[in-house]
Amino acid sequence: MTRILLFLATNIAVLLVLSLAWQLFGIGPVLDAQGVDLDLGALLAVSALIGMTGSFFSLAISKWMAKRMTGARVIEAPRGPAEQWLVERVRVHAQAAGIGMPEVAIFDSPEPNAFATGARRNSALVAVSTGLLNGMRRNEVDAVLGHEIGHIANGDMVTLTLIQGVVNTFVFFLSRVVGHIVDRTVFKTERGHGPAYFITAILAQVVLGILATAIVMYFSRKREFRADREGARLAGRENMIGALRVLKAKVEGSQGLPEQMHAFGISGGGRRAMAEFFASHPPLDARIRALETHAG
Repeated sequence: MTRILLFLATNIAVLLVLSLAWQLFGIGPVLDAQGVDLDLGALLAVSALIGMTGSFFSLAISKWMAKRMTGARVIEAPRGPAEQWLVERVRVHAQAAGIGMPEVAIFDSPEPNAFATGARRNSALVAVSTGLLNGMRRNEVDAVLGHEIGHIANGDMVTLTLIQGVVNTFVFFLSRVVGHIVDRTVFKTERGHGPAYFITAILAQVVLGILATAIVMYFSRKREFRADREGARLAGRENMIGALRVLKAKVEGSQGLPEQMHAFGISGGGRRAMAEFFASHPPLDARIRALETHAG
């Protein structure tokens, strides 16, 4: 589904593992001294620790996961003029944006697409599909590269990681509150917690986690407009608009990237495949209009 669907999927998995470990080993009790009411301060502290840990661990392995999911081949030494040009344009854009040289990679896909990821601005990854290199003019590819460099320079993955960490914290916190209420009111547990608490808390965590992705996706959509402007600055406004028009014609709604990688990509996947509320990217028409209006 969504830059991030890979990031979000990893984050949810890590969060669930941490949650289960916390509950199985009884780390950091969250009941008061009498074992009756929740100690909300302790619960919030545990929630923040687990929530932020899950988010930042997902960020730390994002580049490794992206390579594995797409089969991207990092260009260590260019194999020909096309790869040499690709590496050089990334280098030029990175220097103009004031970031370190990212790794440059190519992944096999007939659809034109690209993504950028990484935990640090000076140690990131920019990858493009074979369909992008073969299906666009060089000036349009250059604009896509500028867009991806824009994501790195703007610190988008770190920003979204912080947002996800805050979201995780409240998802974990609220799911335990829900579990406690159900355990006390429905199953009439008077002291400690029964099995209903743990089952309800995990189910509530999954449901709340899915709903909370809408918050992360909202910020993701906002960052796309900013990355488009950076691509226009680095490679030319008309080139950026031209690249978006090619994407609209060729890949809007495509499955060029694995489903988990759509949010990393320049196009963001199909609008029909998900509710707009949960979409990681704005419609391509809106992005084109924004560039045209910004130029005016």
